[in-house]
Amino acid sequence: MAAGTADGTRTVVLSSARSGTERMLLRTWVSEHFPSAEMIQLGSRSEPPSALERSLDGDATLVVPVRVTWVPPEDDDAGPVRSMAGLATGAVMRNAWWRLHPQLARHRPEAAQVVAGEPATVADLMSRFAAQVQDRSGSSAFARFVVRQAVLACDRAERRVLGDRYKVPRRMVEQITSSSRFSELVGRLVGETGTPRDEVERRLRRSFHEMAAVQSPPAIDVFRAMMGPLHAKAWDVHVDESGLERLRELNKEHALVFLPSHRSYSDPLLFAEVLHERNFPRNHVLGGNNLSFWPMGALGRRAGIVFIRRSFGGDTVYKAAMQEYLGHLLSKRFNLEWYIEGGRSRTGKLRRPRYGLLRYLAAALQDRPGLDAVLVPVSIVYDQLHEVGAMAAEQRGAAKKSEGLGWLAGYFRDQRRHIGTARVRFAEPISFRQALEESGDGSAQLEKIAFRVCVGINKVSAATATSLATFALLTARDRALTLQQVRDVVAPLADYLDARGVPVPVAELRTRHGLRMTLDQLAEARVVEIYSGGTEPVFSIARGRHHVAAFYRNGALHHLLNRALTEVALLRVGDMPDGTPGEELAERAWDELNRLRDLLKFEFFFSDRKALREEVFGEFELMDADWRLGGRQPAELATQAGRGETSPARPADARAILRRVPLLVAPGTLRSFLDAQLVVAEQLAEMGEAPMTDEKAFLETCLGVGRQMLLQHRLDRADSVSRELYATALRLAENRNLVAPDGDADVLVAGRRAWQEELTSLIDDMGRLARLERARLEVVLGGAGDSPDGAGETAEGSSGVAS
Repeated sequence: MAAGTADGTRTVVLSSARSGTERMLLRTWVSEHFPSAEMIQLGSRSEPPSALERSLDGDATLVVPVRVTWVPPEDDDAGPVRSMAGLATGAVMRNAWWRLHPQLARHRPEAAQVVAGEPATVADLMSRFAAQVQDRSGSSAFARFVVRQAVLACDRAERRVLGDRYKVPRRMVEQITSSSRFSELVGRLVGETGTPRDEVERRLRRSFHEMAAVQSPPAIDVFRAMMGPLHAKAWDVHVDESGLERLRELNKEHALVFLPSHRSYSDPLLFAEVLHERNFPRNHVLGGNNLSFWPMGALGRRAGIVFIRRSFGGDTVYKAAMQEYLGHLLSKRFNLEWYIEGGRSRTGKLRRPRYGLLRYLAAALQDRPGLDAVLVPVSIVYDQLHEVGAMAAEQRGAAKKSEGLGWLAGYFRDQRRHIGTARVRFAEPISFRQALEESGDGSAQLEKIAFRVCVGINKVSAATATSLATFALLTARDRALTLQQVRDVVAPLADYLDARGVPVPVAELRTRHGLRMTLDQLAEARVVEIYSGGTEPVFSIARGRHHVAAFYRNGALHHLLNRALTEVALLRVGDMPDGTPGEELAERAWDELNRLRDLLKFEFFFSDRKALREEVFGEFELMDADWRLGGRQPAELATQAGRGETSPARPADARAILRRVPLLVAPGTLRSFLDAQLVVAEQLAEMGEAPMTDEKAFLETCLGVGRQMLLQHRLDRADSVSRELYATALRLAENRNLVAPDGDADVLVAGRRAWQEELTSLIDDMGRLARLERARLEVVLGGAGDSPDGAGETAEGSSGVAS
C-alpha cells in the first residue's frame, strides 16, 4: 500500500534509476520532499512492476514521477558544433554508462539534478486513460498507461533544466497504437481495402515503426558531433533573430511546420544547429529514405529524421499511417520540417513545390477540428556551395551519383574549405487552417498555399554578392571585365535592389576590396577565370562553368523578374500607333505582361494578379516617376487641361524610358529560360501530330539539339542547355495540351507551331533589349557601342539568333 502524507494524501513516487548512484540520489530527494511516500522503481522493462498495479487503488492517491538528469557544463565561448569536446562531454554525461555515475557524482556533484514531473491523482490519470486508450482490457493496461504518462511528465520537467532543444518524443508508436483513433483507423482501412483486420493492423504498426523518429538527447549530440563538419567550417551563419523570436511565441500555442528552400545536403544540418543554439525544440525532419544508409539512417532516426519512402502512391495503408503520424505529432506540438521543393534545386532558383505532404497535413487537420499548424517559409541562401558542380553536370546530362559511405566521405572532404556565408531568414508565418479556408475548395487549394509559401521564401531571400557578380559577368557574355568595370555593372543592380528594399551585402559589393574578394572566391571555386598577364587583372566566366555561374545568378532572379517583364511589356507597347490613349497603353502593357507571365508560370512564382499589378506599377515608378504623365511635364499638362485638351501618350515615350534607365535586366533574367522553351517547342513542332510518349528519350534529344543550336549560335547562353529547364518547359507544353493529342490533330499541330512562333517573337524582343543594354554597357565599359535608338530595330539575323 502507498504511504500517507501529513495531510492524509497517499503518495506513490515512480522513480526511474539506472544505477545505485541514481537510486541513492532519488531516495535522498524523496525523503526530503515526500518522507512518507512509497517509492516504486520502474526499471527498463516494457511491463510495469506488479507493485505499481497494487498501489493504484485509490482515486485520491497522488502519483509523482522522478528521475535523475545529468546536466552537462555550459560552453559559453563557442557554439556546440565548434567545440567538439563540449559535445562529447555532454553526450557522455547524459547517457553515461551506469558504472561511471559514482565518478561523475563525486567530481561534478552539481551535474546530477533530480527532476520531478507534474504530479497527478489516480482519478485524473484514470480520466485520461479512458479518453485516450481504446483497448482497456487486461489488468496491467492502466499501469502501462501510468508509466507512459510518468515518462512524458519527466521529459517535460527535464526540458526546464536542459532547455526546449531536448524536447523529444517517447514511445510514439505505442501512444498511437494504443489510442482509440488507431482502432477506428484500422476499421476504416479494412472497409476501404478489403484486407483482413489483423493484416491491416500489422502493416500499420510496421509503417509507424518504419517512419517514426526515436529522438534521444545523447543521439542528438552524437549526430551533431558527427555531422557538424558538414557545415561548421564551410560557412559563417547569419540568422534572422527577430523572425525566430516571433516564431518562439507562436510555438507556445501551435506546432510549427518549417518549409525551407533546398539548395544543399547541408540544409537540414545547418538549420538544426541554428535552432539548437537558440534553444528551439528539435524538428521532426521528413526526408527520403535514400539517405537512410548506415550509419546515417540509424543515428539520424534517433536525432529526429523521419525517413519516408520516396514513392508510396499506391499503398493505402502507408498513406494512412503517414497522415495519422503527422496528426499525432501536431497534436503533441512537435515541430515538423520538410523541403517543399521535394529535392535540391539544380538551377539555383526555387523548384516547383510538391504537394503530397501538405495533403497529408491537411487531412490530419480535417480529422482534428480543433487543431492548427503554422507554416513557416524559410530561406536558406549560400554564397557558394561545394556540390554545385555536380548539380550543374546533371543539367548537362550527367547521371546523379547515388548516396553512400563513399559519397559521404567525399562530401566531408569538400566541406573542409570555408566558402562564405549562409543566411537563414524567415518569412511571414501562415496559419494552415486559415490558408485552407482562404484558398477555397477544389484541386488548386494546396497549390495556392504552396505557391504562397514559395513567394514568401523568395521575398525574404537575400541577394548575395556571388549572385550579382555572376549576373554581371554573364551579362557581359564572354567579354572579360576589369574590377572597376565589374563594379560599374554591379552598382546599378545593387541600387535597384536597395530601392526595392531587398537586402544586399554592402561590403562585398560597394567596395573594391569586398568585390575583389568575391571574385577571388569564385576564381578559387573555378567559376571565374582571372587573367593577370596584362596591365591589370580581368575577370570572366571560366570555360565550361556557365551552368555553375548561372546557378549562383539564378538565386537572385526572382528579385529581378517583375522588372524584366515590365521592360518587355514597355518595348511591346512602344509599337502601338501614335495617339493611343494612356489608359489603353497601360492596359495593353498589362495584357502583354500577363502573356509573359503565362509563359513563365512553371519557372517562377508570381504574386496573385491584384498584388502583381501593384508590383508592376511600382516598377514603372522606379523606372520613371513621371510615367503616368505620358512623358510631358506637369506644367504642360496643366496648360493643356486649362484649354480642355487631352494628353495622348506617345509610343516613343515607352522606348525613351528604356533608354533612360541605368540598367535593363530582361535579357539576363529571361533569355536562358526562353531559349530552353524554344528547343522543346521546336522539337514538338518537328513531331507534327505525333504524341510525345517517352519523356526521358525526349529530354535526351533536347539536350543534343540544344548543344547543336548553341554551337550554331541559335541559343544565346550555354546554361539554357539544361535537362531541368527542358523538363519544366515540357510541363508548360502539357499545360497547353501540346504533348499528346487531345482531340483534333490539326489543333495540336497548330498549337505547337503557335508556341514556337510566340517564343521566336519574344526572343526577337530579347535581342532588341539586349542591343539597348549593350549600348549602355559600351558607355560604362568605355567603348563606342551601338546606337541606343536600336530599340526600334530587330535583332541581327533571324529570330532565335544570339544577340
